[in-house]
Amino acid sequence: MTRPLPYGRQFIDDDDIAAVVAALKSDCLTTGPAVTAFEAALAKVTEVADAVVCSSGTAALHLAALALDLGPGDAVIVPSVTFVATANAARYVGGEVVFADVDPATGLMGSEHLEEALRRCGGLVPKAVFPVHLNGQCVAMKALSEAARRHGLAVVEDACHALGSRQGEAATGACAWSDMAVFSFHPVKTVAMGEGGAVTTGDARLAERLRLLRSHGITRDPDGFLQPDEAFDAEGRPNPWYYEMASPGFNYRASDLSCALGTSQLAKLDRFMARRAQLVAAYDRALAPLAPRVVPVGRAADGVPSWHIQVVLIDFAACGTTRAKVMRGLAERGISTQVHYLPVHRQPYYRGRSPGLSLPGADAYYDRCLTLPLFYGMEDDEVERVVRELGRVLS
Repeated sequence: MTRPLPYGRQFIDDDDIAAVVAALKSDCLTTGPAVTAFEAALAKVTEVADAVVCSSGTAALHLAALALDLGPGDAVIVPSVTFVATANAARYVGGEVVFADVDPATGLMGSEHLEEALRRCGGLVPKAVFPVHLNGQCVAMKALSEAARRHGLAVVEDACHALGSRQGEAATGACAWSDMAVFSFHPVKTVAMGEGGAVTTGDARLAERLRLLRSHGITRDPDGFLQPDEAFDAEGRPNPWYYEMASPGFNYRASDLSCALGTSQLAKLDRFMARRAQLVAAYDRALAPLAPRVVPVGRAADGVPSWHIQVVLIDFAACGTTRAKVMRGLAERGISTQVHYLPVHRQPYYRGRSPGLSLPGADAYYDRCLTLPLFYGMEDDEVERVVRELGRVLS
């Protein structure tokens, strides 16, 4: 009997379970040593000075926007093909989103898309760009960063799809061409910790600010105290109970349970990536007979991807069908699919803020994209099954 195939799912091994059990039996369920251990492991994987873990990828994006002091009147350039959280992070702090177009074959923004978006900023002050690595492939960061720096923009990589990928000699997350990079550890990601996120940075000042903001804005560091009469006793020693909040932050902490799972999962990242690459290669071979009406997502020119999802581009009109019919037909055969993503500029909230905006590359990518199953525990013959059933549904 064939098993149902989700478009993505976590892989949990016995050592993952043991790591969580050990955390449960420890003295700390949150803000303990497992958090510090995960941050150290992630910093090593991403080859960066600091990794700051938090409760989700969305929280990580919000923290990055806060750390940059973005606010009302500031423009943040965001590619339209992404999850809504990338754009929402700018709105959380009062900034305005200016959407950039993308390459219709890869879904990735380039420096030319950044330049075009900047010309549409009007009276806003461009402050930052949040390029998005999509499906496991990376934006050409060197060229994009050079363009961003010419305009005085901060750069925050949304790398939620790309843990383990490389851009030239640099690991994604090393921030070789950015101020910060943001990751997600949702269950469909390559590495899962239930819910969780992180920001990596090579800037110690930003790392300190991120840690402050993720925990209510509270500091217990005597060197940072602003009220000496409250903070210190008559001998000048810090009062043992004392902490300060100079400005509000958020409760975006990650638990030791999540971080214990995350650290165990990170140890398997190379194995996860290698198997996903094998499955993507199997898809490439199996899809070849369906070309040109069905093709794998375009390949980025540079870098080594860490595949997160398997996206194909389908000419639905040429096949005489619609995406909805294809998705329903595959679901009837036990194969779940998804769409990544409806361009964010077409969401009601943003359509109302940017009426009439046309981004032809984003629209062309969206019109054809479909996400097929891809996960570590998938078998080669299941790839063949997915493509075989796809062909049947299309015909």
